[in-house]
Amino acid sequence: MANQVEIGPELLAYVREFSLREDDILRELRVHTGELPGGEAMQVMAEEGQLLALLVALIGATKVLEVGTFTGYSTLCMARSLPPHGRLVTCDISGRWPEVGADYWRRAGVSERIEVRIGAASETLEELISEGGEDSFDLVFVDADKTNYPRYYELALRLVRPGGLVVVDNTLFFGRVIDPTAEDPDTAGVRQVNVMIRDDDRVDVSLLAMADGITLARRRPR
Repeated sequence: MANQVEIGPELLAYVREFSLREDDILRELRVHTGELPGGEAMQVMAEEGQLLALLVALIGATKVLEVGTFTGYSTLCMARSLPPHGRLVTCDISGRWPEVGADYWRRAGVSERIEVRIGAASETLEELISEGGEDSFDLVFVDADKTNYPRYYELALRLVRPGGLVVVDNTLFFGRVIDPTAEDPDTAGVRQVNVMIRDDDRVDVSLLAMADGITLARRRPR
């Protein structure tokens, strides 16, 4: 039985040649983001954005929630996969970064599908629940501060519908999850959510060894 293939620069270039379909608008946003402070480390890989778009299309999503916008590359990928009447709610702690993506969303013709909410993510998710959003989202993508991942996961499970998908990013966290000397709050948060999802009989789960680790958790139908 084969083990995981090691992906070096040359093999990654091959994957991109034969799989990646990044158009000019997405590419420009990715390059723009990479030039910002911390941009290279914080933005999702282009391949991950494409995977998110595929997942949205595969499950026929019409309502998506994103926890952590940054400059909105993943926002744009997912919004494009929604039908014209679809809605994507994306939340971030600051309006500074989503403002970067807003022009790209407009150019792509999807800005009317996107609602940006600014504030602490936990508070925003709780507000959505109080507004009647429980069990209403088809897909929730979690990619915000790692310390609070356990809380975001529990709130996401309340917001996603039965049969819907919670996608958690950075679940390998630069390999720090297996480093016994890494005891910072962010690493601890990722480790904790990984245990929670593994042991959660409410979901079907797969942790993909892709990018920085992507966990798919499908909420089981009641």
